[in-house]
Amino acid sequence: MDLWTKRVAWIIVHATLILSSSYGTTGEEVCDSSLVSNLPPSSFRSSSQLSSSHAPGFAKLNRRDGAGGWSPLTSDRYQWLEVDLGERTKITAVATQGRYGSSDWLTSYLLMFSDTGHNWKQYRQEDSIGSFPGNSNADSVVQYKLQQPVIARFLRLIPLDWNSSGRIGLRLEAYGCPHSSDVLSLDGFSSSLVFRSSPGPRQTSRDVLSLQFKTLRNSGTLLHAEGEGGLGLSLELERGKLLLLLRKGRTSPSEPRRLASLGSLLDDQHWHHLAFERRSSHLNLTVDKHMERVQLSAEFSHWDIKKLSVGAVQSLGAQKSIASKKNFHGCLENLQHNSLNLIELVKHKDHQVTVTGNVTFSCAEPVSVAVTFPGPGSFLQLPTATTSSSGGVSIGFQFRTWNKAGLLLTFDLVQEGGVVWMYLSEARLRLQIHKAGRALLELSAGSALNDGQWHSVELSSRRGRLSITVDKDEGGSAQASPSFPVTAESHVFFGGCPSEDDDTHQCRNPFNVFQGCMRLLTLDSQTVDLILVQQKQLGVYSNLQIDMCGIFDRCSPSRCEHGGLCSQSWTVFHCNCSDSGYSGAICHSSVYEQSCEAYKHNGNTSGHFYIDVDGSGPIKPQLVYCNMTEDNTWMVIQHNNSELTRVRPSPGVNQHSFHFDYSTKEQQLLVAISQSEHCEQKLSYHCRKSRLLNTPEGSPFSWWFGGPGPGSPRTYWGGAQPGSQQCACGLQGDCVDPQHYCNCDADRIEWAEDSGLLTHKESLPVKSLVLGDVQRSGSEAAYRVGPLRCHGDKNFWNAAFFDKETSYLHFPTFHGELSADISFLFKTTAASGVFLENLGIKDFIRIELSSSTEVVFSFDVGNGPLEVRVESNVPLNDNRWHRIRAERNVKEASLRLDGLPIATQEAPADGHFHLQLNSQLFIGGTASRQKGFRGCIRSLQLNGHTLDLEERAKITPGVRAGCPGHCSSYGSLCQNQGRCVERDNGFHCDCSLSAYTGVFCHTEVSASFKSGTSVTYTFKEPYELSKNSSALPSSIYSDMTLRGENVSLSFRTNQSPAVLFYISSYYREYLALLINKHDKLEVRYKLDSSREAEVLRSRARSLANGQLHTVSIRRLTDSVSVQIDQNPREDFNLTSDGEFNAIKSLVLGRVHGSDDLDPDLARVSSLGFTGCLSVVHFNTISPLKAALLHPHTSPVIISGPLVQSNCGSSASANPYAVENTHHLSDQSGSVGSGEPLVNAIRTDSALIGGVIAVVIFVVVTGLAITARFLYRRKETYRNQEVKGVKQEDSQDFPFNNHTDSQNASGENPKEYFI
Repeated sequence: MDLWTKRVAWIIVHATLILSSSYGTTGEEVCDSSLVSNLPPSSFRSSSQLSSSHAPGFAKLNRRDGAGGWSPLTSDRYQWLEVDLGERTKITAVATQGRYGSSDWLTSYLLMFSDTGHNWKQYRQEDSIGSFPGNSNADSVVQYKLQQPVIARFLRLIPLDWNSSGRIGLRLEAYGCPHSSDVLSLDGFSSSLVFRSSPGPRQTSRDVLSLQFKTLRNSGTLLHAEGEGGLGLSLELERGKLLLLLRKGRTSPSEPRRLASLGSLLDDQHWHHLAFERRSSHLNLTVDKHMERVQLSAEFSHWDIKKLSVGAVQSLGAQKSIASKKNFHGCLENLQHNSLNLIELVKHKDHQVTVTGNVTFSCAEPVSVAVTFPGPGSFLQLPTATTSSSGGVSIGFQFRTWNKAGLLLTFDLVQEGGVVWMYLSEARLRLQIHKAGRALLELSAGSALNDGQWHSVELSSRRGRLSITVDKDEGGSAQASPSFPVTAESHVFFGGCPSEDDDTHQCRNPFNVFQGCMRLLTLDSQTVDLILVQQKQLGVYSNLQIDMCGIFDRCSPSRCEHGGLCSQSWTVFHCNCSDSGYSGAICHSSVYEQSCEAYKHNGNTSGHFYIDVDGSGPIKPQLVYCNMTEDNTWMVIQHNNSELTRVRPSPGVNQHSFHFDYSTKEQQLLVAISQSEHCEQKLSYHCRKSRLLNTPEGSPFSWWFGGPGPGSPRTYWGGAQPGSQQCACGLQGDCVDPQHYCNCDADRIEWAEDSGLLTHKESLPVKSLVLGDVQRSGSEAAYRVGPLRCHGDKNFWNAAFFDKETSYLHFPTFHGELSADISFLFKTTAASGVFLENLGIKDFIRIELSSSTEVVFSFDVGNGPLEVRVESNVPLNDNRWHRIRAERNVKEASLRLDGLPIATQEAPADGHFHLQLNSQLFIGGTASRQKGFRGCIRSLQLNGHTLDLEERAKITPGVRAGCPGHCSSYGSLCQNQGRCVERDNGFHCDCSLSAYTGVFCHTEVSASFKSGTSVTYTFKEPYELSKNSSALPSSIYSDMTLRGENVSLSFRTNQSPAVLFYISSYYREYLALLINKHDKLEVRYKLDSSREAEVLRSRARSLANGQLHTVSIRRLTDSVSVQIDQNPREDFNLTSDGEFNAIKSLVLGRVHGSDDLDPDLARVSSLGFTGCLSVVHFNTISPLKAALLHPHTSPVIISGPLVQSNCGSSASANPYAVENTHHLSDQSGSVGSGEPLVNAIRTDSALIGGVIAVVIFVVVTGLAITARFLYRRKETYRNQEVKGVKQEDSQDFPFNNHTDSQNASGENPKEYFI
C-alpha cells in the first residue's frame, strides 16, 4: 500500500470515529451521557438527612449503597436535593427512582438549576407547567426528556408529593454532555468591544449574529451594527425587554425608531439566547425560544455591517458613545458574527477587534438572594434589633410583582395597640398607622408598581420624622411628622401573616396577601441573610421559595390572539378583546360570521356586515355589503371606482392604464372568492371609433388583469369565455359586424357597447384595465368595472348524513396543541352519539351527544380527563339544526350550544399542556365503531378550516353527501304567513300569500296616497260563470259568498273623515272601513241590501294624528272582532244573516262609481284618502302588494298618483322616507347576534374603503330623500302604471352614469296572487 493510500485510509478511519462518537443515526448531536453516577459524595447537598445512611451522596440511580437512596429528616415541601456537576453542562434529561427496598418515593417534584448555587431558576415545561411526574413505586425509573435543554452547573430537585404510605425517598440521574463556551464580562461603564469588518466587497447580503447574555441591570445597550452613512440597527435592553431600534445619520443622529420588542424579565441574572439573522431586508430576531419577523426598509437590501459595537453604541468614526443610554453591564457568551467567534478573536488580539475599558474573560456574578412569596400562607417573620434609646425604625427592601394589591410588611408599635401596615393598593405604595380601629396616619408614594420590575422601598422613622421612599429619586417619597414614636415592637412580618389559628403571633392583615419577590432586605441598616432564614437559623417563615425569584411573565410572548391586549396578575393573565373582532379567554373565536349566507340564516336582512372568512384563523374581518333581497344572498365588495368613467385621449399616450383598489385586503378577497359558489363582476366598454379586442388571431388593443396578486393578463371581455379573445356578442353571434367578435371592434362612428359578466373565479377580481385605442381622431370611450359580487357559501352547506352507528368519516390528525376550536351544526332523531373523536397515546378530544338533552366536550392533555357539559331544556333529537361551538386553550375550555349560556372549565392553575394526538380524526363515529352518531353534521370547522364532508362521504360506505330538510330549522324565519320552501342548500320564503315581501316576508309594502289615488282589485267576473248557463243568480255567485273574512292593514293620515278600505258586492252589499269625523274607526257592514248598513264604532281615539296605526278585523258569520294597535280587542255582533254574497271588487283610496253607496258613505268616499296605507291583507289577497309589485299580471286598476315608500314602517318617522337605514350597534352587545353595521369605523386600514363607500351612500341617499320630498310637495306626480320613462340620448355621451346601487335593490317579483 503506497503512502498516499495509507494517508487517505487514516483520514477516513479517524473521520468515521469522530462522526460515530459525535452523531447518532439521524445526524443530530448525541447528548445523553450520564452526569451524576460518577460524581463523588461531596457533589451532593440536601436540606437535611434522616441518618448518615440516608445521606444525599447515596441518591444515585440503580445504586443500593447506604439505605438505598436519600431521605430527609422530615417529609415536607421545604426539602431539597442538590447536585454540583462541577462545571456548566448541557442537561437534556432527568430520571428519578424511589429509595431501594422501601415505600419511599416521589410522585411529583420541581426541577431547579443555577450556575452559582444561588439564584435558582425553575425549569418549566411548555413555558408554564412547573411540576414533573414522579414514580409509582420504589424500583421503576421514570425519565423525562427536557423539551429545551438546560445549561447549568447545579441542579436542585424539590419534592412536591410523595407516597402517602411512606416518606420522601429519591435516587436520580441527569443526562447530557459537556458545554464549551467563551465568556466576556462588561462592567457597564467604559468597557466595550468593537468589531470592524474587512474592507472590500461583500459576497452575500446575509448577516447572522448570535450570543448568550446575562445581567442584573434592566437597561443597557447590548450591541449596535452600523453600515455606511450611519444607517444602523441597535439591540438594547429597556425595562427588562429587548428592543430592536433603527438608527439613521452619523453627523446629526435622529431619535431611534423601535422596530420590535421581545422577551421580558431579561434582568434575572440567568443566561438568555439571542439570535439576529438578516437576509436582505428580511430580519428574524430570536430571544430564547421566541422569534419575531421584521420587515426592514428597502435601504437595507444592500446594507453591509461595517462596524459592530458590543456593550455600547459608537459611531463608525468615533471611539465614544453617541447616546446617553446606559452601557450593558453583564456577561456575554459565545458571541458569533457570521461564523466568527468574536471573543476568541479578542483573546488572540485580532486586529479586527478592539476592546476598551474593563473587559474580563470570566463571569463574575454578585450573590443576590431573593425570596418568592407564591401566595396564601406565605409570610416571613424577622426579629427587630434591640430598640435603641432614640427609638425609630429603618427598613429597606426591593420587590417585584404583577399584582396591584398586597401586604408588603406590618409590625406592631411599641405603644400598645398601634400597628403599621405597608401595602400596595392600585399599584401604589401606601402606609397606614392604626390604633384602636382608626387611622392615625396615611402616606402614599409611587405608581404603576405592578409592572414586574424591581422597585426599592425605604421606610425610616428618626427624630419624629417618618418617610417612605420608592425607587430612590425616581419613584417619589412621602413624609410626615407623627406625634408619637414609630418603633417596631419585636417582629416585622413581610408579605403576610401566619394563619388565624396560630395564636402565638400578633399579626393582622386586612389586605390581600403579597405575591411576588423580595430581595436586599435590611432591618436597622443590617442586611438580612436569607440563607440563614432558609436554614431556619433566623426568623420564621411559611410557604416561601428562598434563593430564587419565581416571577413568570405570562404575557411574553402574549397568548392573546388577534391583537388582544394581555394583562396579568401573579397567577393568571387576562386578554382584553375589545375592538379586535374576536372573543373568548384568549381572543381566539371570531364574533363575526364567515359569509353573508350565514348572516341570512341568523335572520338578518340586507346591510353592511363584518365577515371573517377563516373564522379563528389569521385573516382579519372585512366589511362587506350583504344584499339579501334576492333568492341568492349576495356579498358585494366595492373598489375605488365602480362608476362609468370616460377615457379621453392624451398627447403621446397610446395606452391608458387604470388600477382598482378594493375595500378588503388581498388574502380576504381570495378566500371569499374561493368559498363562494359563484362570483361575478360586470365589465363594460362603451365606444365610438375605439376598438376593443379586434380579432382572436391578432393582438388585442385592450386587456385587463385579474386573479391573485397583481393579476394575470386576460384578453376576453365580460360575457365571454376565458382565452376566447371575444366579447359576449361574439359568443352569442349577434355582434353588429359579423366579421368581428365585439361590437366595438366594428370601429363605427355610432356609440356601441360591449358588456357582460366575468364569472371565472380564478380570474377575479379585476385588478387593472389597459385600454389602447382611444388616441385616434374621433375616438371616444368609457369603461365601467362593477363591484365584485359573490353568492353562496360552500362551507356553510357542506354536510354529510350518517345512517348507522358504525359509519364514520376519517380525516388526518387534528393539530390544536395550544388552542383549538371546533364548530358545526347537527340534526338527529337519535338520543346519543359521538360527533367527533381524535385519540393520542394518552391524550384525546371528543364531542358527543350524551343524551337527548346534553352535549359533552371532553379531552385530556396529560393532566387527566376534563369535561364541559351543556344541558338543553328542549330535546336535541328533534331533527332540527343545532349549533355547537367548542374551544380549548391555555386558559379554559368552553362549550356553547345554540343560544344557551356558554359553559366553561378553567385550565389547571399551574399552566397547560400541549394536546398531543396521533390517530386519525373520526367524524360521526369512533375508532371502536361504537356509540356512533346517526344523523347529519354540517359546516364542520376546526380552527377556522372547513372539512370537506361531502367529498369524503362520496367515497365512504354508510355515509351520504349532503343533508336535505332545512325548513324544520329555519322555517320560523319566514314571517307574516310566508311559506318555507326547501332547497338542496338552504330554503326560500315564498311570500305569495303574504302582504309583505323581502327575503323573510318581513318588509312592509306601503304606498303614499293622494286624494285622487284609487286602487281597485277586481274579483271573478259573473259573466265568466253564467255564460251558456240557465242557473239562477244565487247559484251563479255561490262560490263568491263569504261567511267570514280576515282584514288587516296599517295606515297613517291626518285626514278625517276618510275611507280606508271598501269591498263591494254584485248584490249591493259592502264592507267599508273608515275614519269618522271624530277621528275614530268605523266598520260598516251591509250584508243585506234591503236593510241599512250596520255601523261598528271603535272606542280608540285620535286615529288621524299622523302616527302609524294597525287595524285587524275578523268576522265569522255574525261575530266581529276589531283590534287597533295594542288596545284591547273589541267584539261586536251583527243582526244580519252573516253572508257576504258575490263580492265584486276591493278599493283602496278614492271610490269611483259610487251609485251603490249610501249617501253619507258616498260623500266621504268622494274625498279620497290622503296618507299612507301599508300591508293591506284581505283573506289570501294582498291588493296593495299586487298593485305595486305586479300591476301587469294582477287584476288591479290604478288611477291617480300611487308612490311606493316605507311610510308604513313603524321605524319611519318621515312618511315620505324612501328607505330604512340600519344604524351602527354597540359592538360589545350586538356583534355576536349578527346585527348589520353601517358607517362602521375601524382602525384597520383595509376597511377604510368600505367605510367611505357607506358614508358617500348615506349622504347621497339623504339628498335624494330631500329632493323627492320637495318634488312631491309641488304635487307633480306620475302614475305608477307608467312602464318607464325613456331617457334622451345625448349625442355627446349617451350613457347613464349609474352604479348598481347595492342598498336600493328591490324585491325579485316572483309572488303570484289569486
